[in-house]
Amino acid sequence: MSELGNEKILRRAEFNADVRKYWLLSGVWILFVSVVGIPLIVIWWIIGLWATQRYLDRIECILTERSLIVRKGILNRVEKTVPLDKITDLGRIQGPIMRYFGIDKITVETAGQSAPGALIGLYGIKDSDSFRDDVLRQRDITTSTEPVVLPERTASVPDETHRVLVDIRDLLSRIEASISRRNDGDA
Repeated sequence: MSELGNEKILRRAEFNADVRKYWLLSGVWILFVSVVGIPLIVIWWIIGLWATQRYLDRIECILTERSLIVRKGILNRVEKTVPLDKITDLGRIQGPIMRYFGIDKITVETAGQSAPGALIGLYGIKDSDSFRDDVLRQRDITTSTEPVVLPERTASVPDETHRVLVDIRDLLSRIEASISRRNDGDA
């Protein structure tokens, strides 16, 4: 493990080279379906071989102790740093062609994102299930908190306020237990 700034790097995603074939075929399919693009298929294939390799060489996904960092792009370099405590879901998508090539797409959704859909989409991460589990595990470690222990009621805390606080604490404990049971059932 190395460091990135003040944060320890826990894992770097590796990308499957077969994702290039998927991207190339996707471009061919779009050109073919448009009919007008059929003459451009050969040009796309030649340029696409170079462009997909260059893109694959420049894509990077790093899991640190507190964030997920994604860097990608050929002409326009994009870097997104997503705090782990803001991640609400890491989805996995795999269509039939993707399955054929042994690749899938990991989508990252966050709390408070302004646009519908995923904030980040990453194609072709090797061992994506393991990477996804590592990100979610680190997110849970980052967001876990110790249970709240309320002080005994004193004269300075009115009875009604203390009762409401105890009810809220108990309700949150039941919700947390319910979520844990649901997550254990999904596994």
